[in-house]
Amino acid sequence: MPEPKLKKPLSSHRWVLSYLRREKLIFLPSLAALLFTAILSLAFPYYLKELVGNPADALRQGIDPAVVVDKSNGIIISLLGVLALQSVVAFFRVQGFIRSGEAALNHLRRDIFAHLVKLPIRFYQEQRSGALSNRVSADLGILRDTLLNAVPQLVRHTVILVGGLFFIFIFSWKLSLIMLGCVPVVVLAIAFFGRKVRGFSKDAQDSLAEAGTVIEETTQSIADVKAFGNEAFEARRYDRALDSFYEVSKRGARHRATFLSFIIFALFGTIAFVAWYGTRMYANGEISWTNFAAFILFSIFVGASLGTFPEIISQFQQTFGATDRLREILDTPTERVNGDMDILLQGSLGFKRVNFRYPSRPDVLVLDDIDFQVEPGQRVALVGPSGAGKSTIFSLILGFHSPESGKVVFDDVNALEIGLPCLRAQMAIVPQEVLLFGGTILENIEYGNPGATREQIAAIAHMANAHEFISALPEGYDTIVGPRGTKLSGGQRQRIAIARAILANPRILLLDEATSALDAESERQVNEALERLMEGRTSLVIAHRLSTVRHADKILVFNHGRIVESGTHEELLQKNGTYKLLVETQLV
Repeated sequence: MPEPKLKKPLSSHRWVLSYLRREKLIFLPSLAALLFTAILSLAFPYYLKELVGNPADALRQGIDPAVVVDKSNGIIISLLGVLALQSVVAFFRVQGFIRSGEAALNHLRRDIFAHLVKLPIRFYQEQRSGALSNRVSADLGILRDTLLNAVPQLVRHTVILVGGLFFIFIFSWKLSLIMLGCVPVVVLAIAFFGRKVRGFSKDAQDSLAEAGTVIEETTQSIADVKAFGNEAFEARRYDRALDSFYEVSKRGARHRATFLSFIIFALFGTIAFVAWYGTRMYANGEISWTNFAAFILFSIFVGASLGTFPEIISQFQQTFGATDRLREILDTPTERVNGDMDILLQGSLGFKRVNFRYPSRPDVLVLDDIDFQVEPGQRVALVGPSGAGKSTIFSLILGFHSPESGKVVFDDVNALEIGLPCLRAQMAIVPQEVLLFGGTILENIEYGNPGATREQIAAIAHMANAHEFISALPEGYDTIVGPRGTKLSGGQRQRIAIARAILANPRILLLDEATSALDAESERQVNEALERLMEGRTSLVIAHRLSTVRHADKILVFNHGRIVESGTHEELLQKNGTYKLLVETQLV
């Protein structure tokens, strides 16, 4: 059974930091270097104050200009030394942050992908083609920008802000209090607009993922699009998706623009007011020129740092929206992980009064009291009209779904007591519509047994009647098959799928209408390969052609989710029932 859904143990930012902690040997020194360079940044306004303020006060006090110049020379040399040190540390700090950030993201990518491939089939049946991959890619892109850019900026500007406030309090506590009077207003604005930005970020990412889905669906079905002359229709569909994204982005932009405009006015208005008030204090002798210059310089640094916070916080709000979606995926229960992982199947399987409904269609009973037994090495054909439940039988055998009642057994052991990886490792399927991976022919055949040698694959291809056509290709086994194998014919793809199944050396073989879409010559070659593949193996075949099922040891006739007849070809013909009707109408 699926694992129970767990509550989120961490907040979004702690969840992201948990991945950075895996790279703490690089991240923590980089963070320390960042703190160090941020502190050194405060040296610039300090030394600038010495260059601007001290000479003016010194000359006003009648100190020898030569002494003032010598002191200024020493100050500029010290400043250049600090800047050089800051540059060297920053060089290693930037590399460290990128290395630790990218490594943390790779950990997250691996976790998400490893979780995705463990999710049950029903999860993918509820997703639109391309929507999931587009959404994950977009969310990871936002997270990458945050880890590599926003986090360092946040740390840097926080240090400059806190350090700058410390210094301006030293130079003039009165002016500092006036400046800090705007902070509560800014904090309230951040809290209010931050929630708005986060909501619009999630909506925008969903809309963008929808647009990406249209591209993926169109390119994957480009032959159908062109055959029906629907290029303009698909263009309009993409326009609608982009318009939706644009409208959401515009609403989000209004809130962000309002937020930034308010912050700019409040921030620089405060600095202007403080400068005006400080001028009055200087004119009245309440503050020295050096301290006033220092206050202005540090205030500029504080203001600049404070001015970056709205954009940084906006980025973090987008990140929280992205992490929420990524965590939804990681919190989705996976397929069951219990069961015996070492059992060796002998090849028998059975359905014991199995009933089944798809979760998406709970009102439709797809399988109704299915009961049959297949012995090791037997060939069993499943026949019947479309929608009778034949493919659902395969889904239950493969563990994609579990029965509503009854049980599926292998060697008299309940399927739920056998680990899914162990079970599937001893089965292979050759589907009617073979969708190959976009790599080479060699890689597609090797998928049946990763790690197989080139010689083993070539020998298997001989058995599958595939070696001849593969060898005739200019690049042979290294030929790229194209997206979903589109560069090969249906018969060629079928034989590669058979070779992959032979290489897997399964105990139980599932053939899903394997020859129904082939011409006569391709069907002959495929049938020869299938004969070799089925030899000595338990085989279940879904077929619509009489030639495929005539020599089966047992034929199960399905109709409306029930087995209405069973027996051999000759036995069923004598019954004058559903099977004979199917044979006569060539629907087998």
